[in-house]
Amino acid sequence: MNEVYDFLKAAGTYFLATTENGEPRVRPFGTIDIWDGKLTIQTGLKKDVAKQMLANPRVEISAFVPAEGKWIRLSADASLVDDIRAAEHMLDAYPSLKAMYAPGDGNTAIFALTNGTAAICSFTAAPVVYPI
Repeated sequence: MNEVYDFLKAAGTYFLATTENGEPRVRPFGTIDIWDGKLTIQTGLKKDVAKQMLANPRVEISAFVPAEGKWIRLSADASLVDDIRAAEHMLDAYPSLKAMYAPGDGNTAIFALTNGTAAICSFTAAPVVYPI
C-alpha cells in the first residue's frame, strides 16, 4: 500500500472515476492519505462526487508520473469514514484545504479505498499489482 500511496503523492494529481445513472464521471483529485491502514481520499459531502460514491462505491483512479514513465490504475470500493480524526489527519496533510473544510463541519468527507487492486504500469516492464 505504501508504494501506491507514494506513487499517487508523486503524481500530485490523479483522476477519480465514479458513475452516475450508469454514466461515467471523471474528475481530477489531489488528496491521498493513509488512515487506519487504508488509503483515503477527501471531498465535500455536498459535491456530486461524494453523492456518487455513496450511491455506488466502486471507483477507479488513474495517474501518470512522466519522470518515471509509469502510470497507475486502481480499482476499489470507496466507503465513508466516520471518524473525525481521519478528517483532522487529512487536513493536516493538506493545510490549504482548511480554508474550505474543517473536521466536523458536516461537509468534510473522508473515503477509505478498500477491496481492490492497484497496478503500477510502464511500457518497459510487467505491471506490479498491489492489493488495496
